[in-house]
Amino acid sequence: MSPSPDLVWQPSFLATDEDVGIDLTFAALRRIDLDDRSWVDHAPGWVRGSDRVFELVLESRDWGQRSRRMYDQRVREPRLTAPWNAGSGEPLEPPVLEEIRRVLSERYGRRFDSVGFNLYRDGRDSVAWHGDTIGRGSTEDTMVAIVSVGNPRPLLLRPRRGGSGTLRYELGHGDLLVMGGSCQRTWEHAVPKTARPAGPRISIQFRPRGVR
Repeated sequence: MSPSPDLVWQPSFLATDEDVGIDLTFAALRRIDLDDRSWVDHAPGWVRGSDRVFELVLESRDWGQRSRRMYDQRVREPRLTAPWNAGSGEPLEPPVLEEIRRVLSERYGRRFDSVGFNLYRDGRDSVAWHGDTIGRGSTEDTMVAIVSVGNPRPLLLRPRRGGSGTLRYELGHGDLLVMGGSCQRTWEHAVPKTARPAGPRISIQFRPRGVR
């Protein structure tokens, strides 16, 4: 396992003693209909003890920096990532993530058997506009559930074909955001760079196998 990245991170003073858990009642969850086919569920502070979860995830992942082809060259993604899937035979650590995976799978009727970890170290890290789909040109709807720990960063949503404006969610500190319906095909999302000081955030994305 690679060492934890060197970050400027200021957890709460009680982070190491925080009680870690989730709100099984989903009391704070609100559904927002994006259009007649797409929606998001948003539950601020759904994970309890999120600073402790941030530290445990940071220490337990083998972080790497992927590269992507852009035009005629390969460029490094401006964030760190780590994968997990149920077929690996490895436990999903820390254990609260396995509980989250089970609870979300039961609530939404999906088998979230793939988890992607994205570490935004500071305001220079970002991800461009995209949708998470099974493959190029796919007409199958997919669902992605995001749990954010660490410092808040904006996640932006906009329709792929324009119109309706851009929606903004400040995600961090244990927030849950689930994108459902045709959201991944007909909308796209991004985490933009910011010139303002921004502390580290980890986005934990629960997906059905095959979604990327």
